[in-house]
Amino acid sequence: MTENLLEPEYQDLVDTVREFADEVVAPASYQHDKDHTFPYEIVSQMGELGLFGLPFPEEFGGMGGDYFALALSLEQLGRVDQSVAITLEAGVSLGAMPVYRFGTQEQKEAWLPQLTSAKALAGFGLTEPDAGSDAGGTRTTAREEGGNFVINGSKEFITNSGTDITRLVTVTAVTGELPPKQEGGAPRKEISTILVPADTAGFTAEPAYDKVGWHASDTHPLSFKNAVVPQENLLGQRGRGYANFLSILDEGRIAIAGLSTGAAQGCVDESVKYAKERKSFGRPIAEYQAVSFKIARMQARAHQARLAYHHAARLMLAGKPFKTEAAMAKMIASDAAMDNARDATQVFGGYGFMNESLVARHYRDSKILEIGEGTTEVQLMLISRSLGL
Repeated sequence: MTENLLEPEYQDLVDTVREFADEVVAPASYQHDKDHTFPYEIVSQMGELGLFGLPFPEEFGGMGGDYFALALSLEQLGRVDQSVAITLEAGVSLGAMPVYRFGTQEQKEAWLPQLTSAKALAGFGLTEPDAGSDAGGTRTTAREEGGNFVINGSKEFITNSGTDITRLVTVTAVTGELPPKQEGGAPRKEISTILVPADTAGFTAEPAYDKVGWHASDTHPLSFKNAVVPQENLLGQRGRGYANFLSILDEGRIAIAGLSTGAAQGCVDESVKYAKERKSFGRPIAEYQAVSFKIARMQARAHQARLAYHHAARLMLAGKPFKTEAAMAKMIASDAAMDNARDATQVFGGYGFMNESLVARHYRDSKILEIGEGTTEVQLMLISRSLGL
């Protein structure tokens, strides 16, 4: 389990978040999922615990921790409620982290204290109908006009973008052209990232999606119609928007791997408990080898996923290259979550098909883990490239 070989400060955090997950998050999980309601009260309590500020310095309201601490916390939350876990993950790695990594001192002071306390949330507007992994497909534009950027375009699948406490969205947009990479080639799009406050005129979070899972997580398409923000809202170096976001994704994959490991472990825990209680032909189904072996394989997957994300996080903390290991961790852990959700549903039988069952919610929720923040195919591409293929 996660308790193995953790330093005392990490173990204390795991114990605290596990208790919070079991006593506060889990009892409210089904109702929020059923009603498709955002868990404001839980987000507020996570802010009070300091979870949204884990990897940020104290000067910006953070806890002075690191990404490993965040991933460990996400594992504990992901066991019982993926919607809550992804709200934290996106709020930190996609919302606040770009401001911290690439923002000016003024931008950090203006935004980070709100984001690290969960008094505000931020989203990252990257994906479009023809753009995501393919930066060249970006069609949202930001033209310069009188010291401002005028933004037009749309984004889709943006987490934390339409809540009552959403205050900011970082948007990738075409701000000009770059020379072709080779003579005679076509000019390339200059893509930059721009901070767009949620109350900006012309910026609209469109009606929320009707999703298969993550029902308590906030996800919207966004539209920009002559949305005007000052040029001082440029985040980081002009033309480096997409490159900067790729580095954010490398870190975020460790966090997603932690969340996915939690989902995989949650399926194990629920299956063990149910297999001991459910009787068939006069015996607990745990005594049947077909059931016990299935759960054993589930535990092996969760263990492998945990080792993978721990390793990637340790490399990151040591300042060593970790891109490939983060990709492997994300792929291994998301596969484990999906496979374990399927097997847990089989262990539960008909009860596993009822939404009040946690394993049913994991079954619906886990598929997106193989898609969001880089699909399994993208991870395979990164891993194969690292091998020189």
